Amino acid sequence: MLYLVVALLILALILGPQFWVRHVMDKHAADRPDLPGTGGELARHLLDRFGLDSVAVETTAAGGDHYDPDARTVRLSPGNHDGRSITAVAVAAHEVAHAVQHAQGSRLFSIRTGLARFLGMVDKVAMVILITAPVVMILTRVPAVGLFQFGAALALLGIGLVVHLVTLPVEFDASFGKALPILQHDNYLHPDDMPAARGVLRAAAMTYVAASLMGLLNFLRILRR
Repeated sequence: MLYLVVALLILALILGPQFWVRHVMDKHAADRPDLPGTGGELARHLLDRFGLDSVAVETTAAGGDHYDPDARTVRLSPGNHDGRSITAVAVAAHEVAHAVQHAQGSRLFSIRTGLARFLGMVDKVAMVILITAPVVMILTRVPAVGLFQFGAALALLGIGLVVHLVTLPVEFDASFGKALPILQHDNYLHPDDMPAARGVLRAAAMTYVAASLMGLLNFLRILRR
C-alpha cells in the first residue's frame, strides 16, 4: 500500500504541472471579440513598438509557442496567433518579452539560450543510448552494461529538468518583469482581465518545466516495455 501511495505521489508531481499549465491555458482561451486584436497582431505591434521590426511573427504547428533567437522569430501556435483570447494575448506578450530580453543583451537569456542548445544535444545522446542499450546487452551478454546505459539515459534526461529549473528566472522575468507591466499599465487588457492574464503568464513561465517532467515520464514508460 505504501508503494502505491508513493507511486501516486510521484505521478502527481510529474503530471500535475503539465495538467495545470494546460488547464490554465484552456480556461482562458475562449474567444473574446471585445479584444482589440489577435495574439499575432499584438505580437507584431509590440515588436514594432520596441523597435524590433526585424523580428518576424509566425505560426507554428510544432514546438509550441516560443521565441527563436537564431531565426529572430516569435512563433505562436495557430490558436494563439489567430485567436482573440486572454491566453492568446498573454502568451504573445510573453514570447515578445523574450525577444526584448534578447535585444537588450540579457545575460540570463544568453545563458538560457546556450543551455537550450546543450539540451538539444543531450536529448539526442540520451535517445541514442536508450535505443542501443538492448543491442549492447545482447552483444556483450552483460546485463549490467545495459542497465548502466539506461541509468545514463535517465540521468541525461534529468539534466534537462534541472536546466529548466535553473532558467526559471528568465521565464518569470519575461512574464512578470516585462509582459505583465506591458499588459497592465498600457491598457492592452481591461483591469478585470488582469487576474486571468496573470495566471496565463504564470503557466507560460512553467511550460518548459512541465514539458521536462513529461519527458521523464515518457522515458519511464519506455523502460516498462
